[in-house]
Amino acid sequence: MKKLIYSISLLLMVSCATTAQKTTSVKKDNYWQQHVDYTMDIDMNVNDYQYKGKQTLVYTNNSPDVLDKVFYHLYFNAFQPNSQMDARLHTIQDPDGRMVKNIGTREAPKFKSRIEKLSPSEIGYIKVNSLKQNGTEVKHETVGTILEVTLNKPIQSGESVTFEMDYDAQVPVQIRRTGRNNSEGVALSMTQWYPKMAEYDFEGWHTPPYIAREFHGVWGNYDVTLHIDKKYVVGGTGKLQNPQEVGYGYEDKNKDLKLPSGDKITWKFKEENIHDFTWAADPEYNHDVYKMDNGIDLHFLYKKNMKSEFLEGWKKLQPKTADLMNYYNEHVGQYPYKQYSVIQGGDGGMEYAQCTLITGQRSWGSLFGVTAHEMAHTWFQFLLATNESKHPWMDEGFTTYISNKAENEILGENKVNPHVGSYKGYEYVVKKGIEEPLTTHADRYDINTAYGIASYSKGNIFLSQLEYVIGEENVAKTLKKYFNDFAFKHPTPNDIKRTAEKVSGIHLDWYLNEWAQTTHTIDYGVKEVNNNQITLERIGKMPMPIDVEVTYKDGTTEAFNIPLEIMRGNKPTKARILKDWGWAYPTYTFTTSKAVQSVQIDKSGLMADIDLNNNSYSEK
Repeated sequence: MKKLIYSISLLLMVSCATTAQKTTSVKKDNYWQQHVDYTMDIDMNVNDYQYKGKQTLVYTNNSPDVLDKVFYHLYFNAFQPNSQMDARLHTIQDPDGRMVKNIGTREAPKFKSRIEKLSPSEIGYIKVNSLKQNGTEVKHETVGTILEVTLNKPIQSGESVTFEMDYDAQVPVQIRRTGRNNSEGVALSMTQWYPKMAEYDFEGWHTPPYIAREFHGVWGNYDVTLHIDKKYVVGGTGKLQNPQEVGYGYEDKNKDLKLPSGDKITWKFKEENIHDFTWAADPEYNHDVYKMDNGIDLHFLYKKNMKSEFLEGWKKLQPKTADLMNYYNEHVGQYPYKQYSVIQGGDGGMEYAQCTLITGQRSWGSLFGVTAHEMAHTWFQFLLATNESKHPWMDEGFTTYISNKAENEILGENKVNPHVGSYKGYEYVVKKGIEEPLTTHADRYDINTAYGIASYSKGNIFLSQLEYVIGEENVAKTLKKYFNDFAFKHPTPNDIKRTAEKVSGIHLDWYLNEWAQTTHTIDYGVKEVNNNQITLERIGKMPMPIDVEVTYKDGTTEAFNIPLEIMRGNKPTKARILKDWGWAYPTYTFTTSKAVQSVQIDKSGLMADIDLNNNSYSEK
């Protein structure tokens, strides 16, 4: 029996990674990744939204390379007039509506960047006052959102060095994802708030300026101390180390609480094997804890002064979030920590380490939908930590795929294809002529619409259409093996492709190339039917295996599967398997055993054919 605990006192989400990896070196079969150990002390002033930070970072170079420089992200510096983030809002034709004001009309919009007019007290910044390498001052320069550090002494392969940093920072007005006083009145949404070591991997350093999109981080351990006004309820990443000092979860009635005097209280957190650290705080948070049978605690922090309809939605959300956790555990892999939190904050919905920030004044359907999507990111981004900037389709697309299936099952929607919306979105960009390949960097799409549909819709279709190519059961097995093989790593597109190949025995290099690296489209048609002879044609550039259902004049039906020759195999199917179709041949003819009444290509609708008008034939 699940137990629901409600609390309105000072509470904090806690998490535990008892089953997570603890090693500082990941090397197997020539695979390696860097490691970080953060110790941070933060003194927050909730009146002017400024804070002082001290950071000790032990950086372990597990690469085979000698490093003479390192780089940090200073994300808050993006929220300043004339930053590259600001400049991009002036040049893109469809800027994010949360980041601009429309000073024109609905019919003739004219956008103005919200960052452009931020005053000195409203901007965000991280100012590095000092930085030491192994106790000695080291040369550093802030270039926009990147801190460039020229080392006193190169870091050898296998060596660990200690960086000590002192910095001042200011939380920006809520513009995008992070900030203060969002539209729903949440005081602090602290995401990407600390100097964060950039990732170095087999491709080199990843140091893109913060323009708009996603993130990439180094796996490691975090020890964070936060000093903040004692009226604030805090929640986010990390296992709380001092519950007796903050009045959280203290159940031993025989001992006295050690609440300090004064205006501030100190929160201490630790967490192992994560690649980011997030927190949010507000003096008016309710905090509910929903205990699952599997030992995982689900935490919900939301404003207590919302309208009753929204408060009721947050209560209704809690058991459904447990259903989501169970679904993802079953269909992808086991969540390895003991806590997950859903927090009202931010400017929409965004995934973070062991939690998500979402806006909370939503209808029930919207609240559940955004939670389903953001929670699924825990598997496809937080645990399978792809580089979101370079491969946003693996992050957003795979998340859309699994959350669509979860919603369909949990809400009993019974949709034959829960991904129809993604297919319509993909068709839209193709017909509009604005599609760009999935290999495009997230910040460099010409327009936001093209980015969104590519990453969410076409990325989703990569998996849903893969069901058509290798079979639904093989895709299900692929996701589980992918998680088992690449959790706590940084998988690339080739990794999901190779996993599917190992599961199915089918060659898929052509599929990854055509779907992710080109804008070739799929278009097959029934060219001609002559009694019992059927000729199909490939009109689009992208080749595919073909499923065909034939209805005979005697009323019987028969299903056929035509494998693509370069697959070197075929999916499990009850259909009659015909000779392979070599992709270079524009047509394919086969003969049936009886006179044909009608022909239908891809009855499942899983193939993203851009013109369905030529997919069927029926004798009049």
